[in-house]
Amino acid sequence: MTTAHHAPGETRPGGRTARTRQAVLTAVFEELDEGGFAGLTMEKVAQRSGIHVATLYRRWRCIEGLVCELLTELSSDVPLPDSGTLPGDLRELARSIAAFFAEARMTCLIEAVVSAAARDPQAAAVLRSFFGERLTMAGRMVQRAVDRGELPADTDPEDVMSALGAPFYYRILIARRPVDRHLAESAATAVWAAACAGAYKRKRPANDTAPGGG
Repeated sequence: MTTAHHAPGETRPGGRTARTRQAVLTAVFEELDEGGFAGLTMEKVAQRSGIHVATLYRRWRCIEGLVCELLTELSSDVPLPDSGTLPGDLRELARSIAAFFAEARMTCLIEAVVSAAARDPQAAAVLRSFFGERLTMAGRMVQRAVDRGELPADTDPEDVMSALGAPFYYRILIARRPVDRHLAESAATAVWAAACAGAYKRKRPANDTAPGGG
């Protein structure tokens, strides 16, 4: 699910700037692994990465900016499947999401980003953009299924993908339990059944009326 979105840092750079960015994001990941979000500071990232703290503030402005960019970086490696059927695509993607969150520091990262978004408007904007882009990209799987006749024509692809992701974030952020393969399988099965039943129809505009409805 690679994307061109890189915020709140600048567009993905090359050369020395790319090495700086990679060193910083690696340091953020390692600090999260050791001390969690509560112990994460710009000063600790600067010390671990060897990059001056002024550079961090200039490019990312705040610790929330760093963790949001790290999430963007890591999640770009989650592949968008194309198995030829939507049930197969849903299972593959759900398994990839489960594998992504199998590491404790990955769940720590999403917790950190959500916590940041609750306090910082910039982080909240980045998080909305992050999930919005991923829903749009993953929705292409659903649109392919609609085009193949697997789903009703009025299926909303982004609603389908939101439903697939929801159990994972509930498990991580609310239930505070590990993500496992069983969750991936049950989420994929439930979403496929609901989509076939027409549960994710596109919303009509408020001023729209059904044929014959006046």
